[in-house]
Amino acid sequence: MTLTGSGSAYDPPAGAAPRRPAAPSPAREHGPPRRLDRRVALVTGASSGIGAATARRFAMDGWHLLLSGRDRRRLEQTASGTTAVVLPADLAAPDGPRLLAQSALHTTGRVDVLVAGAGIGWAGPFAAMPHTDIDRVLALDLNATLHLVREVLPSMIAAGRGRVVLLGSAAGCVGVREEAVYSAAKAALAAFSQALRRELRGTGVGVTLVVAGPVDTPFHARRGRPQDRSRRRQIPPGRVAAAVWEAVREDRDQVYVPAWLALPDRLRALAPRMSGRLLNRWG
Repeated sequence: MTLTGSGSAYDPPAGAAPRRPAAPSPAREHGPPRRLDRRVALVTGASSGIGAATARRFAMDGWHLLLSGRDRRRLEQTASGTTAVVLPADLAAPDGPRLLAQSALHTTGRVDVLVAGAGIGWAGPFAAMPHTDIDRVLALDLNATLHLVREVLPSMIAAGRGRVVLLGSAAGCVGVREEAVYSAAKAALAAFSQALRRELRGTGVGVTLVVAGPVDTPFHARRGRPQDRSRRRQIPPGRVAAAVWEAVREDRDQVYVPAWLALPDRLRALAPRMSGRLLNRWG
């Protein structure tokens, strides 16, 4: 079994050896950051998949975009036809989140919405999972996200407005067998979103958790075991992007894609034994 990307910023191009990108550098070497009248969204994991689809959806409404990922070429493809600024970064590196936040704020002077979409997965029995892969999944899916939010959040609080969007997963709600560490990371993000939302009450800054089922991105094909399409229909990434957009537009705290995913989450709380039996059969 192998560690693989979610079609996210973390992945190198197919067939290419992993490479460590240079730290993001500010777009301007001197002078104050450029102030924009348009709203600004920083999207991580924008190389492909959900992140790329989300960037395109925000661009349709005239937002100014800051796109981050490890692969500059694929970021430039996402940015094509827009005014987006490409900020390659390795969020799993110790200083990755801090350097990206500094570069983003230097480029535009503010971030109105942060869409934290970078992530990786690993499929297989937990007892066989290498220790290094445990660390890598947690480093990107959880630690890097928290550190990036920590770096961007003070500017939002100071401005009295903003929204943090965290890409969760149904795996974080119910737990998926042979995806134990990925499920743990997404469950932690869900708890983090609830705690941070309460902490930020009254500041003008909101927190949204987007809980999605299996999405039709390179994530499943490259994680070591393809998704079983006969049992789980995959969601187009554009559908998740539309849900992110609507959540930001309507200041929603939590959304499920598809909407029926809220049912197993509630069933787990109300009838854990029944939920467990269903998951043993279908999860």
